[in-house]
Amino acid sequence: MKADKKPYLTWEEIEEGFNFTEEERREMEFETQLIEATIKARKKANLTQKQLSERSGIIQPSIAKIERRVRSPQASTLIRLLYPLGYTLKVVPIKKENKKKNSQKKKELENI
Repeated sequence: MKADKKPYLTWEEIEEGFNFTEEERREMEFETQLIEATIKARKKANLTQKQLSERSGIIQPSIAKIERRVRSPQASTLIRLLYPLGYTLKVVPIKKENKKKNSQKKKELENI
């Protein structure tokens, strides 16, 4: 291996090669926010992954993979993780400003 070459690619370098759509980017961002909120709730409860595993029934290695973003959690898995922490998932309307921005971007794309 040459000294000037890195042994790995950064996420940004990998992401460039995939050409994700805006919708796919929003989906990944949403999933990241859900996982970060779950981690924050676990830490706020002062629980280790092992303790959360014992309370939720989700094995600790799976929790670790979700928190490292190696595995995408299903909604049922997130609910099982959140419930012992005193949280759940809820469907809420998208903020109007986000809808407006998305609508404006769509119009701009249509005019290209």
